Amino acid sequence: MGIIHNVEKLTDNRFVNLYHLNATSVHNTPVSYYVASRAKNKEDLKLVTGKNTPDGVIIYSIYGEKRDRVVLIRQYRYALGGYIYEFPAGLVEPGENYHTGAVRELKEETGLTLHPLTVEDGYQKPYFTTAGMTDESCATVFGYAEGEISESLQEDSEEIEVVLADRNEVRRILREENVAIMCAYMLMHFVADDEPFSFLNRLGGEV
Repeated sequence: MGIIHNVEKLTDNRFVNLYHLNATSVHNTPVSYYVASRAKNKEDLKLVTGKNTPDGVIIYSIYGEKRDRVVLIRQYRYALGGYIYEFPAGLVEPGENYHTGAVRELKEETGLTLHPLTVEDGYQKPYFTTAGMTDESCATVFGYAEGEISESLQEDSEEIEVVLADRNEVRRILREENVAIMCAYMLMHFVADDEPFSFLNRLGGEV
């Protein structure tokens, strides 16, 4: 196992910061490494706390009486200079349960009301997004959405189009569009399974 000798905070931003690590690898090689993190200070980095508390939440929700459409967003991302299809998602506020955060975020981004499902922890616990560059982790909340689409609660800095996609549209999106990887894998379940959440039963989830 590598050894981290010291950590230096390089930025002081609201949503994400850059940290520099001096370390020695398992092969006794000096390592200079950079980590992006949602942590506001060094003491809150996961490499310090050893805890995997979710920074954010991703919402996989099904819409419609026939439960035949999935709620997606088409969002402009500055890192790409273009649009990408994603699940609605957002940061979990300090002290907020991530299920509560999911309900709030879906309302803010889409105007829809989320009814979360109770599932086995193996499906909803926080998982790391890109461990090669960040310690960010996100939990996934599954559920059914209802209501009317509205963009009135979106932030001015966001450029989001709400998409209610059926299976044919999802197939097109997977073939032709930029898609976030976590979203893409779930969409593969959506097009393959008659019941969108049937895979949750395989670890004992209640749907």
